[in-house]
Amino acid sequence: MAGGTRGRGLGMSAGVVGVLGLVLVVGAFGWLRGAYGVSSVGGGSMRPTYGQGDRIVWERVDGSEVRRGDVVLFRPPKSYGFDAPLMKRVVGVGGDRVRCCTLAGAQPRVTVNGKPIEEPYVYGGDADGAHRPYDVKVPEGRLFLLGDYRANSNDSRFHLDEQGGTVSADAVLGRVTDDRAVPALLVAALLLGGVLLLVGIGLGIGFLAVRRRRAPEIAQMPWPVRPSGS
Repeated sequence: MAGGTRGRGLGMSAGVVGVLGLVLVVGAFGWLRGAYGVSSVGGGSMRPTYGQGDRIVWERVDGSEVRRGDVVLFRPPKSYGFDAPLMKRVVGVGGDRVRCCTLAGAQPRVTVNGKPIEEPYVYGGDADGAHRPYDVKVPEGRLFLLGDYRANSNDSRFHLDEQGGTVSADAVLGRVTDDRAVPALLVAALLLGGVLLLVGIGLGIGFLAVRRRRAPEIAQMPWPVRPSGS
């Protein structure tokens, strides 16, 4: 009786723990894969913000959701000469007028809609870099993109003949994020789910072992036989 109770308990525990682990694994993996991506920086055009070889996390967003100042991963147009995704900073969105450069003090500054913008992220404080003046009205649904290392970046400035060098917002794959809290929680849930799944499998094996174990046979005492003639 005790073995049967124990077997049922193991079976129920195996089912509950295993299913919970499977749900966590599938849910966390699906959410992580659907909402985030991880890449390595392949060049130096985003220094000093991101250096070559840095690992970045990017959230999958629609191009219409990005704003000025965001760093995005995007599929470059054919004029860039290669198919690998690039990472640049959004300087202008649809409707903006982006111009370079205006002197603000001793430093040249990029202006957006006539106002010099603060760019503390540019390498060496050089907002110009290439010394190629431009004045672009960004079409709706498109983005004007620049690298943070302006002297070493293939970006919108070098493709002005193609809609002012702008890139379609539909080409955006995601927005780079430094907030690792949500991805870390998803990874933790994935690991926890894996542990629970393994525990559930272990309990299931224990349940099968208990079911297959035969109860020990109890020897029956023979009835005493009376001597004949008594």
